[in-house]
Amino acid sequence: MAKWVYKFQEGNASMRNLLGGKGCNLAEMTGLGMPIPQGFTVTTEACTEYYNCGKKISDEIQTQIFDALKWLEEYNGKKLGDVEDPLLVSVRSGARASMPGMMDTILNLGLNDVSVEGFAKKTGNPRFAYDSYRRFIQMFSDVVMEVPKSHFEKIIDEIKAEKGVTYDVELTADDLKELIVRFKKVYFDAMGSEFPQDPTVQLMEAVKAVFRSWDNPRAIVYRRMNDIPGDWGTAVNVQTMVFGNKGETSGTGVAFTRNPSTGAKGIFGEYLLNAQGEDVVAGVRTPQPISTLEQAMPEVYKQFMDLATNLENHFHDMQDMEFTIEEGKLYFLQTRNGKRTAPAAIKIACDLVDEGQITPEEAVCRIEAKSLDQLLHPTFDTAALKAGEVIGSALPASPGAAAGKVYFTADEAKAAGKGGRGERVILVRLETSPEDIEGMHASQGILTVRGGMTSHAAVVARGMGTCCVSGCGEIKIDEEAKTFELGGYTFHEGDYISLDGTTGKIYKGDIKTVEASVGGDFGRVMAWADQFRKLSVRTNADTPADTLNAVRLGAEGIGLCRTEHMFFGEDRIPKIRKMILSKTVEQREAALAELLQFQKADFKAMYEALEGRPMTVRYLDPPLHEFVPTDPEDIAALAKDMNLTVEEVKATCDSLHEFNPMMGHRGCRLAVTYPEIAKMQTRAVMEAAIEVAQEKGYDIVPEIMIPLVGEKKELKFVKDVVVEVAEQVKKEKNSDMQYHIGTMIEIPRAALTADKIAEEAEFFSFGTNDLTQMTFGFSRDDAGKFLDSYYKAKIYESDPFARLDQEGVGQLVKMAVEKGRATRPNLKCGICGEHGGDPSSVEFCHKVGLNYVSCSPFRVPIARLAAAQAALNNK
Repeated sequence: MAKWVYKFQEGNASMRNLLGGKGCNLAEMTGLGMPIPQGFTVTTEACTEYYNCGKKISDEIQTQIFDALKWLEEYNGKKLGDVEDPLLVSVRSGARASMPGMMDTILNLGLNDVSVEGFAKKTGNPRFAYDSYRRFIQMFSDVVMEVPKSHFEKIIDEIKAEKGVTYDVELTADDLKELIVRFKKVYFDAMGSEFPQDPTVQLMEAVKAVFRSWDNPRAIVYRRMNDIPGDWGTAVNVQTMVFGNKGETSGTGVAFTRNPSTGAKGIFGEYLLNAQGEDVVAGVRTPQPISTLEQAMPEVYKQFMDLATNLENHFHDMQDMEFTIEEGKLYFLQTRNGKRTAPAAIKIACDLVDEGQITPEEAVCRIEAKSLDQLLHPTFDTAALKAGEVIGSALPASPGAAAGKVYFTADEAKAAGKGGRGERVILVRLETSPEDIEGMHASQGILTVRGGMTSHAAVVARGMGTCCVSGCGEIKIDEEAKTFELGGYTFHEGDYISLDGTTGKIYKGDIKTVEASVGGDFGRVMAWADQFRKLSVRTNADTPADTLNAVRLGAEGIGLCRTEHMFFGEDRIPKIRKMILSKTVEQREAALAELLQFQKADFKAMYEALEGRPMTVRYLDPPLHEFVPTDPEDIAALAKDMNLTVEEVKATCDSLHEFNPMMGHRGCRLAVTYPEIAKMQTRAVMEAAIEVAQEKGYDIVPEIMIPLVGEKKELKFVKDVVVEVAEQVKKEKNSDMQYHIGTMIEIPRAALTADKIAEEAEFFSFGTNDLTQMTFGFSRDDAGKFLDSYYKAKIYESDPFARLDQEGVGQLVKMAVEKGRATRPNLKCGICGEHGGDPSSVEFCHKVGLNYVSCSPFRVPIARLAAAQAALNNK
């Protein structure tokens, strides 16, 4: 019989895949003799089985849960639902990858109308007992039965107003009894049945709810953003309740063994007296720093500090711990490797190496490659900041600087920000909740009225690398009117504010930001990464400025120079339009001769910036209609310049329209139709390379890439044109420069016939953006219209344009590499689509034996680290 349930005493840290992160760490802590409220874990495999069985828990799993419950009752000397001294439990999720706030938790499970009275008598604290019961009704209704939490919050506000109090803790036992009656009516009105009184029913419904929460919308979005597979499932941890809401000698808190924003060593955390854990995480009350616990409860503080240090030394990493103090007794509820900002991750990794806790190899693997994005986030321009007006300050929850327009809901932020209208957005909320994740992701910055450094907003923002200032209690917010007041000003939706997530200051208006610089520990980690990685890392760059920036960030060359981007300048676009509208080869050549000097000058500047590093130049790729004018004034100017009528120009432009430009007259087809384009580009590349090599002494070997090839003969046709001109330039310049001609593999047919194409191509570069479009049969520009539906239906787990589809597109890449090298063993292979900066795609590139990846300049550090991790994880 399969084992679906493990007592904490039966597990250990090596069982993460089965017990989830929370469960395996609770088991490990139990083995270390830590003060852990005991319990049991329902495995991740049971979650998978639940979905396989049509969202039902099998009799076998249920039997094992009840057997474990019986053991827990015997262990505690209490029974679930007992009328005199009931056992209460918490039911929490625990996936193998940390997903803070994404899944569901139920506390105080086991109370009902009768047992709450016995609980009140046994504890001698009726207020505490009825507070626990009202919390349970609220959480169970929200999490298990999906009755909106706002219904209950509204009633709490009404009763506080009626009683003339400000905080929940000021409500008496009788007030709470009244609250319970109203809560149960909300439940009945929503569900059409009474609140469940049988604790075993409560338990099984809660376990199902946690399993269901693995597939709630916010968890699906989080998994997609963090490359967490949907088939992992979540474990469920059923744990004896301990109570931080028993009075002023009780409390609850969250703490880190190092600062999660900066990485500085030392306990960093917060706690609330007379509260339960959700109060800290939800940010409903602003908590106290952990240091004040030393005055309030010195013995508890000393025990906590000792155990926290022991945990970090045991796990050899910064720990994120949840703890509860019940009437002066300390309990740890969980520990995990803490989420941290990229600067903190780098500092912690380097410090742990210096402390002898971990090796450089382990340090490199500890840092989430994607998070390096945060290091390159902007800061405020010093002069602009001096002129800025501070209107308030709060907790610096996630570093960096952000300026943008105010929006008050996640939906509005999503529509306006990244992926929407492209505005810079500051999301302003009373407090964020897990449902806000997409709006948070679309924003440059987040500002909340409530919440501490460990609130949902703070933790999620740090994970995303998004600037966040939290707990600004001075703000008076009216979310319905879409306004807030701060510092004597009223701000409306669309007004600009600026946030400094490093200092916590809030500024009026749109303060200019500047790009961050990198060095110190970052350079140290990058040096380790470069030592361990096998893949080279190049950049996609089309300008000298991009090239210099990429080299500064460690790029080893250019893997993709898109020459068409050089034609869109105001002084250049008229010339390419003249070429397109020319009627004869001679006219086209004359127009191209004017473009030659521009293209050559750009190539020279880029070769100089590269200082001998390689550059792969892709010849003209997009369809010609992308260059022609659509504005009537531009059409008229072009007609006048070419001595044509407006009607003639308009007719030619209209004739260039393509029904499916993705599959139309573009790439190498342009060079087949108009060889003079390839001739001009070859002359520009070769003259630039030879001149820079002669002037600067660099060893340059131009790499010329013919795009969109699907047939060996078309590659040969264009290659012959290129060779003829290249040899001519070499003769003119008295040079013996070597050069390589290769192709971009972006059509499935090219991958299928790679052995033939390699007879002509000296290198392959995989253009995985187009290869993905052609393989899937949909455009990345239009896929956004339906991909959300595919995620919800679990057809796709991730955006195939952001993360390489390894089962389909990846197999074409693998096949092309194998077939190409069968023909030409020393064939150099790289990737230059956006996937080149995605860590999971970089690992795939390592596994299939590519020579390099190429990505945008700011993703170069990510690719360098990901390549090192791929090498270390696949030795």
